[in-house]
Amino acid sequence: MMVFGWRRKNARKKQQSTSNMELLIPNHFICPISLDLMKDPVTLSSGFTYDRSNIEAWLQAGNFTCPVTNQILTSFDLIPNHNLRKMIQDWCVENSKFGIQRIPTPRVPVSPTQVSDVLSSLAASTRSLDQYECLDLVQKMKKWGNESERNRCCIVDNGASAVLASTFNAFATDSFERNANILEEILSILDWMFPLDVESQIYLGSQASLRCMLWFLECRDLSSKQNSIVALKELLSSDQQHAEALAIIEGVNEVLFRFIKDPICPKITKASLTVIFCLLSSPSSSEKIKSAFVKMGLVSLLIEMIIDSERSTCERALGVLDRLCDCEEGREEAYNNCLTWPVLVKKILRVSELATEYSVSCIWKLNKYGRKEKVLVEVLQVGAFQKLVLLLQLGCGDETKEKTTELLKQMNPYRNGLECIESVDFKNLKRSF
Repeated sequence: MMVFGWRRKNARKKQQSTSNMELLIPNHFICPISLDLMKDPVTLSSGFTYDRSNIEAWLQAGNFTCPVTNQILTSFDLIPNHNLRKMIQDWCVENSKFGIQRIPTPRVPVSPTQVSDVLSSLAASTRSLDQYECLDLVQKMKKWGNESERNRCCIVDNGASAVLASTFNAFATDSFERNANILEEILSILDWMFPLDVESQIYLGSQASLRCMLWFLECRDLSSKQNSIVALKELLSSDQQHAEALAIIEGVNEVLFRFIKDPICPKITKASLTVIFCLLSSPSSSEKIKSAFVKMGLVSLLIEMIIDSERSTCERALGVLDRLCDCEEGREEAYNNCLTWPVLVKKILRVSELATEYSVSCIWKLNKYGRKEKVLVEVLQVGAFQKLVLLLQLGCGDETKEKTTELLKQMNPYRNGLECIESVDFKNLKRSF
């Protein structure tokens, strides 16, 4: 290892004082894939031993050969190497003075039969609405899932999501408050089962289930809020019908707006933006919802959020803003915000391809359906012409290309005599208004 600067001498002295304490891991304790100490050694049909998590990842990636010999495997069975694992544990204990911790004895992976038995019991207990029995069974599955990724795959592959979603719907129909514990546990497990199959979506997308998740967003703790908003995001992203079902529930707009106005955590903010985007994209009720969000002041919040947010949040915020620019009230709010033009132009070619598409779309809508001369002059002053020309040169999607070309043609007559601002100080600009 190379050491730089004034620290060389001190580093050399430290190396000399600890040279006799260096610890070498025996080669047969090291996984050939990760080159780390094995925690759960298993042997392949080729005779070579690997750490279970590493070789499982290798096989799940579609590889059919032994990583060391490159020979085609005659069997995919992973045989636990108990003797080697005990040797590794003994070695860890002997070298504990070097800070080595003893590796735990791996748990036996759950079997499909065990999962099926639990799911059958859960379905039976759900019919009688036995909350305590159901809670025990759900927590048992949660414990299995927390032990290993292998267990999670086994649980999902045996159809757990549909049974859990059915149980969630049944207890949500009965009572949110009385059954809050079992409902929260189910959502916490479903969080690692997305995307859900169609049957699971039907149960989780029922009016009772949607109202329950909205109640969690209003009344429960941070963990329940996170699990609920993620479940709503997954549901609405998979099928537009769920957006229409959620849109008719009273109070949903206000709850989502609060998560944007007063952020709790990035995960909830991102998921809330996605849910709002899906609601605004709903053809049956989008105009009413757009108007409601505009009146709450969402346009200004989005523009401020876009300025300093990281990539994924910025993309989502721009997507929502683009949808709000479809209605007259949204465009009016954007016209009256001094940050609209510098923010939109700044994000072109600066964040991602998707963010660029949304930014161009917003400018195009504000120009096409409103104050054309004002829009063209404003965006020219913050360097839009150069950005759009560069965008065409670099290449973009057909729709974005068409909008960009139209904007450039309309901007051209206004270019003479205008001073373009290449870089914009957002903080000073915002402070001056």
